Amino acid sequence: MDLGISGKTALVCGASRGLGQACARALAQEGVALVLVARAAQPLERAARALSDETGVAAIPVAADIATPEGQAAAIAACPAPDIVVTNAGGPPPGDFRDWSRDDWNAALEANLLAPVALMKAYVDGMMARGFGRIVNITSGSVKAPIATLGLSTAARLGLTGFVAGLARQTVARNVTINNLLPSAIETERLRVTATAQFGAGASDEAVERALAQRQAGIPAGRFGRPEEFGALCAFLCSVHAGYMTGQNLLVDGGAYPGSL
Repeated sequence: MDLGISGKTALVCGASRGLGQACARALAQEGVALVLVARAAQPLERAARALSDETGVAAIPVAADIATPEGQAAAIAACPAPDIVVTNAGGPPPGDFRDWSRDDWNAALEANLLAPVALMKAYVDGMMARGFGRIVNITSGSVKAPIATLGLSTAARLGLTGFVAGLARQTVARNVTINNLLPSAIETERLRVTATAQFGAGASDEAVERALAQRQAGIPAGRFGRPEEFGALCAFLCSVHAGYMTGQNLLVDGGAYPGSL
């Protein structure tokens, strides 16, 4: 299927590795030029070169912390009028809510709520004026199926979910859609951290593998998701074919969530 987005430009956050990089690769394979944002300059530059070499599209790295106003300003300066925006930031550390300070809560809100809102504020009016825009927020499966140890992430991302539900209905008539992708057990470094916290495993390799096996046992698909599968879903949401889908929360969990809604 031709997604109809060749020649467009995308800003992708958290793009040096993991799900952000998978989304960037899927978009690049469709001919989308990229502006990639992540905190660590060297891994980001390597990722940008690799994507450009693989696909032939332009991939501009911007080393910045998207959770800060300065990082947001750098991203917007480098990519003032994108057609596509993929918001993404590393999840807060798991743990017991009794141990979290006000600073921990503020950091979670800055990265996982306020930063995506700031980017949407910067871009939606221009997208509507041009008659095309796709915004995909990478949130978390814990929005649908909360995990106690991921309380910082869940609380911040639920705030974003509520905000998007309202904004997405205001922009869709101008062909600007806003949707959320909710990853659960996808094969990334983050999975090892969350599985270990969820099952109270120790730090040894053997303990981590046991925790991962326990997590996998609860997935009807019988396996963890692959980053490239997630990236492909993101690319579809960014396509011309997804213009009638907005304000949705797409859970990517291999069937682990047991509900019908």
